[in-house]
Amino acid sequence: MKKLVIALGVSVLLGACAGSGMSNASSNSAATPMVGGAPMYPTKDIVDNAVNSKDHTTLVAAVKAADLVTTLKSPGPFTVFAPTNASFAALPAGTVDTLLKPENKATLTKVLTYHVVPGRMDSAALTSAINAGGGKALLKTASGGTLTATMSGGTVWVTDAKGGTAAVTIANVYQSNGVIHVVNKVLLPG
Repeated sequence: MKKLVIALGVSVLLGACAGSGMSNASSNSAATPMVGGAPMYPTKDIVDNAVNSKDHTTLVAAVKAADLVTTLKSPGPFTVFAPTNASFAALPAGTVDTLLKPENKATLTKVLTYHVVPGRMDSAALTSAINAGGGKALLKTASGGTLTATMSGGTVWVTDAKGGTAAVTIANVYQSNGVIHVVNKVLLPG
């Protein structure tokens, strides 16, 4: 059940605000970050913020279809690598429609929870883990898989089990129950 909650966090797909060592991040943590044209309030949970982002409507629909809303509204904390609508649109034609069908709920849940890491890993924690790992950090996901985080040119890159890579485009979007990092690709479990 906790893994489902974590997966729900994935749907938040929020982004913004500050982070040391991560691209497109601001150092002004006092400001409320904007993601998809909407403010992301740190006092709201992942779901309550994500539903307002016009860049994450596909993620929100997927979270709802996978019944992960309750999980992602739980105390967590969760770290969510949230793909944008454009990330989902880059998948092969028909993939999203197929995943959203009720008979594919288990697969959808696995994909979504693969974007969620238990705990709160902001950019400072990610950078520290990458440095401690000699240039890479292995992150255990809520689905039971592993993501590999690395850094190149000030950008954090996340590699999935199939070798696909996503860049963190907006780091440190703090939520009451975790943190979201917006990524530019959908990460796929093995």
